[in-house]
Amino acid sequence: MLLLLLAFFGLCAGCLFLLNLSTRTLFQDLAQLLTHVKPGKQTIGKRIQGIQRPKKPKGWRATIQEAKAILQQTGQSNKLGLLTISSLALAVAGAVLALLLGNAWLVPVLAAGFALMPFWMILFTSTFYRKRLHSELETALSIITTSYLRSENILAAVEENVPYLNPPVADVFQAFLAESKLIHANLRLALEQLKGRIHDSVFQEWCDALIACQEDRTLKTTLMPIVAKLSDMRVVSAELDYLLYEPLKEFITMALLMLGNIPLLYFLNRDWFITLTTSTLGQIILAVCAVALFVSFAAVIRLTRPLEYKR
Repeated sequence: MLLLLLAFFGLCAGCLFLLNLSTRTLFQDLAQLLTHVKPGKQTIGKRIQGIQRPKKPKGWRATIQEAKAILQQTGQSNKLGLLTISSLALAVAGAVLALLLGNAWLVPVLAAGFALMPFWMILFTSTFYRKRLHSELETALSIITTSYLRSENILAAVEENVPYLNPPVADVFQAFLAESKLIHANLRLALEQLKGRIHDSVFQEWCDALIACQEDRTLKTTLMPIVAKLSDMRVVSAELDYLLYEPLKEFITMALLMLGNIPLLYFLNRDWFITLTTSTLGQIILAVCAVALFVSFAAVIRLTRPLEYKR
């Protein structure tokens, strides 16, 4: 098997050499192709049925769609093709690893688990991004609202406090100022554009209240209670932070124990180890353990998300 894999990789390298292509160019072209792939056309009946009775995606479909949504929200949609390429490469690596271990039952398990690994990492790292976003939003909305209550001019309030803001919130408000001053003078439209740049329920509620204030200045007293929701979220998140990461700690502990028992069995009882790794029933048990490991990892990632305010 190892010789066949080496021959396959050598064949791929020879094809790239004959075509005068580099692996970097190949991956960039594949990523660009996968990014611009258009979905298949649906009939009108299926479109109407999907709108009337939308089905919520579950399992791996929900994971992939959520990872794509996070990349779009963070302005990294161009990395979607690279994410797909890495997923395919890891799927091949997982299948190759299972073949090298001599366990055919592990081939689909490791291929599927490794393929979803990049999407799981996107979901996991988005937790830190959301925490940072909530922290920056709390500071930005607080100082901008205070200045707006004093001057009743949102452009002056934003321009006054933009130097004190940090990314990614600073870029959003700088784009709002540029659009309001250089592109058009429609403040309501600019606020609508500002609302769509950050996907946060509290921020969008603040933008809606700010739009209403442009027609009725007496509604500006509703802004501070909305900003206070971010403070409440931070306090509650700090209190529950240990509980949120407790499932992750338990998962890491149990995963290390499960994976560590396999080489430990080699030293304790070699006959049991040979039976586990060579017999059909033992290989099926290893495949089931791998399935439980990946399913548990996916569940833990969904449990370790930061708190969000829901209206």
